[in-house]
Amino acid sequence: MKTIVILGGGVGGIVTANELRKRLTNKHKIILIEKNRIHAFAPSFLWLMTGTRKKENITKDISKLLQKGIEIINEEVLKIHIDENLVETTGRKIGFDYLVVALGASMHPESIPGIPAGSHNYYTLEGAEKLYSELKNFEKSKVAVVITSLPYKCPAAPYEGALLISDFFEKKNIRDKIDISIYTPEPFPMPVGGPGLGEAVKQVLASKNINLFPLHKIYEVDSEKKELLFDNNKNYGYDMLVVVPVHKVPGVILHSKLAGANGWIPVDRSTLQTKFPNIYAIGDVNSISIPGRWKPDVPLILPKAGIFAHLQAEVVAERIACQIKGEISGVDFCGDGFCMLEAGEHSAGFAYGNFFGEPSPDVKIRNVGKAWHYGKIIFEKWWLSPLGMKKSLLKFLMKIGSSMMRIPVKI
Repeated sequence: MKTIVILGGGVGGIVTANELRKRLTNKHKIILIEKNRIHAFAPSFLWLMTGTRKKENITKDISKLLQKGIEIINEEVLKIHIDENLVETTGRKIGFDYLVVALGASMHPESIPGIPAGSHNYYTLEGAEKLYSELKNFEKSKVAVVITSLPYKCPAAPYEGALLISDFFEKKNIRDKIDISIYTPEPFPMPVGGPGLGEAVKQVLASKNINLFPLHKIYEVDSEKKELLFDNNKNYGYDMLVVVPVHKVPGVILHSKLAGANGWIPVDRSTLQTKFPNIYAIGDVNSISIPGRWKPDVPLILPKAGIFAHLQAEVVAERIACQIKGEISGVDFCGDGFCMLEAGEHSAGFAYGNFFGEPSPDVKIRNVGKAWHYGKIIFEKWWLSPLGMKKSLLKFLMKIGSSMMRIPVKI
């Protein structure tokens, strides 16, 4: 009997647990440790922000998303004892034969001095709900969306947020009175996808009269004067501040032997294995170098996005299952990825490509249209649907998705 312990109940953890349970007999124990009982579907936080979703539409008890035969422990992970093959939680110590770390990233808005209590972000369920309340009553003029640092979850989200905020005010017939600006330390939007994708996003922003300020690294907020202070000696005022918070590796990882030089967990990009045998890290918590640089001295790393957590989880589950059964797995993570880029007016673009492409990632975006927006809605419904419904809907999604992405798909 083998025991596989999975840390984290986000996309990566849920998919890993379910795929392992399908591949292994019940004599092997699968344990998922997640401190929260309720799972929230993060891609829909943007819709929560604009009032097109309510909390109950995009949350579900995590047990409803897992196959039978998976043990769920709703406790916080305190320590990972690599040498002893033990995980310590708030309530117990658990031994493992295989460990999959899917703890995601933690957010720290306080890392930027002066970020006021009245600032907003849509990277959490509570933050998106609060921002919706403020948007409904906003009557002033300047909205600032600020990317505080790199890396951050979902490279498209800051730009989607600005576009949906613009659409929100358009529907209220006050868009012409609102100035919306995005400030980012990046040279252009989403540099991990290459300059072609960046240019396409710039054009969408320009078409909606959204100001873009690249190469603007914020170091402080003067909340009394309502000013943003950047390291290029430029200052800008705001009335509403929406921040993409500083993202950091979870503390339990930082204080473990798993952490790399940049804090995140380095892994083999094909197998997702760490430097320790039988220990894997997937999704936002890992660090995978990809070809290209967004500055001469700053290499690119694979974006922190749900699609990669999902695909990496499938690879890791198959590799662990094959190893336990004494089989050889030929499955590797290939670096393919995609996302729907919400643009407002019930429309979205579809970006897809290979992030391991040489000499740099080549990610393309299809024309903005309503089909991609409704594709995202279908995916939301599939993810939160009862497990019994998922297979048929997944086949439907993959039939459409394989032609969209030009990525071979296996059911």
